[in-house]
Amino acid sequence: MSPRDPIRVAAVQPRLELGAVEANLVRIEALIRDAHRAHDPQVIVVPEAMTSPNVFHEKLRGVARPVDGAPFRLLTGLARELDVVIAGGFLARRGDDAYGTYVLAEPDGRAHLHDKDTPTAWENHYYRGGDDDGRTHCTALGLDVGLASGWEWIRFRTARRLQGVDLVLGGMCWPSFPDNWGGPLRAWTRREHLVWRQASRELPRQVARLVGAPVVHAAHVGPVGSRTPMAPFVPWRTQMLGETQICDADGTILARLTLEDGEGHIGATVTPGSVTPLDPLESRFWIPLVTPATHAAWHVMNAHGRLAYRRRRARGEHEWQAVPAGDLPDELGPTADQEQHFATTA
Repeated sequence: MSPRDPIRVAAVQPRLELGAVEANLVRIEALIRDAHRAHDPQVIVVPEAMTSPNVFHEKLRGVARPVDGAPFRLLTGLARELDVVIAGGFLARRGDDAYGTYVLAEPDGRAHLHDKDTPTAWENHYYRGGDDDGRTHCTALGLDVGLASGWEWIRFRTARRLQGVDLVLGGMCWPSFPDNWGGPLRAWTRREHLVWRQASRELPRQVARLVGAPVVHAAHVGPVGSRTPMAPFVPWRTQMLGETQICDADGTILARLTLEDGEGHIGATVTPGSVTPLDPLESRFWIPLVTPATHAAWHVMNAHGRLAYRRRRARGEHEWQAVPAGDLPDELGPTADQEQHFATTA
């Protein structure tokens, strides 16, 4: 397949339940199968955190699964069965740590793993950042693919490292500001919510124009209840912002699901291949204009979460530390190589 041959792609926008890993995997499988029937795609993309929304809550402590466990086997198994490339992410234990791992699974069993570079805010309580560049070659498509997970999407450094790929795949788990705070905080949270909605709406097309390649962006949607970092007795009731989109390299939105659309899937035909980016990279950190409140909260919550993660890890208090676990390479070969790995680790 030439990088210029059009391909059919689909993206899933799920509404998932906090901490309900097994039930969420059943839901993700159903949505993948439905998207496959509806769109006959060559690629299906689901968001990061497909085992549970990433929010600040004690239920997140029990979400991490072995990197070669049930979430990984679901993605790779469906890729083989449906003869389609599937991408999705989950909270994974890899060796001595947990990561926000995003997987690109091919029909012949090949798998490509990318760990989110920097956990966002409260996510630092539950996993650490990775160091790979998120670039890989998908043999089934004959394409160089860039993988982006979560708030990697909103940073210029991500667009910079992915320039030159033929296709960008990934997903987002973006909860908004609380909608249950009253008094003088109500106006502030409402204003921040509108800012974040605008940013989430514009991001996929912005990344396409900055990288110079089509984008398939899958997102969570729907209400979710969490708690407030550093004040866990204060409920943080919110919603996932949606904005699952498929965009051409020029930023044209070919298909889209909004917050109001709810759960579902979309499909479109894109023409992969790296082209000259239409928008220049800038020297600042964030692609959207982040408000001072968001910027300050991001730094404070990052520091708070990293300290808590390291302290629990040193004391053996993370739930995933109770069971020994191995790891997988970032680049895993065809089915025979996987069978050898699982036979060795069984």
